[in-house]
Amino acid sequence: MTADALPVIAAVDGSAHSWEALDWAAEEAVRSGLPLLIVNVRPRTRRTEEEKGLRDAEELLAQALVRTSRLAPELPASTLAPLDFPSAALTSLSRDASMVVVGSRGLGGFRSLMIGSNSLATASMARCPVVVVHTGRTDESEEELSDSFPDIVAGVAADESSGAVLDFAFEAAVSRPGSRLRLVHGWTMFSSMLSGGPVFNSEAAAESAERALAELTAGHRDKYPQVDVVREPVRGSASRTLVTASATAALTVVGRRKGGESLGLGLSPVAQTTVTHALGPVAVVPS
Repeated sequence: MTADALPVIAAVDGSAHSWEALDWAAEEAVRSGLPLLIVNVRPRTRRTEEEKGLRDAEELLAQALVRTSRLAPELPASTLAPLDFPSAALTSLSRDASMVVVGSRGLGGFRSLMIGSNSLATASMARCPVVVVHTGRTDESEEELSDSFPDIVAGVAADESSGAVLDFAFEAAVSRPGSRLRLVHGWTMFSSMLSGGPVFNSEAAAESAERALAELTAGHRDKYPQVDVVREPVRGSASRTLVTASATAALTVVGRRKGGESLGLGLSPVAQTTVTHALGPVAVVPS
């Protein structure tokens, strides 16, 4: 670990989902050899209530440090309690982070919602990859997260925007020895036409999509020969395949489209669907 290594940020608010995110973030920091920064964002309140809010935040962060020390005793961990809106604070902190890890819902989340608004906003606007942790646990169990699912699954577009996604996905696979990397690419006859490929022959279009995916990933295959890669061109949207695969994946990786961040529209349709409905951890990578 270098002195200037950018930390993994774990956002906690005392909810069961945020404890899951903290556990995942701690394990990822150990796996990557990075420090951990545990953040509890204090909401803006009247000045008379700020002192109590700071005490509550300090107590929560102390609990988080104890939990982390049990899970990863050698992990360098620090804490921070900024006063701001949660997504705004995490977006600002993301400029100096390797990744931000959030739970799928916070204390204010409704059980009917698959993902909370702060988690979605952070994934849409952060300057580094954001991992939204869906683990399926619904209680305060401190059972360690399982690594029984070895696959890394990545949604890949057939253009240059997938470079960051591929970089992140291959590195995630390398850090998990024995992992298989599944590269999912959705195609349609219309997309085939736009790319200058076959228009009326679906079999030829499928073969063209396979070749495009192979060409797109060739450089990464050469750089990471130890990674077992499976290419999966899928006719239609890749969203359904990614959501299904997320149930048995260690991590699902999707790209965030360029532009729109200032309007809070940073997620592509595939990314939004995957993050919203995933059954496991999802990494949203700025592209």
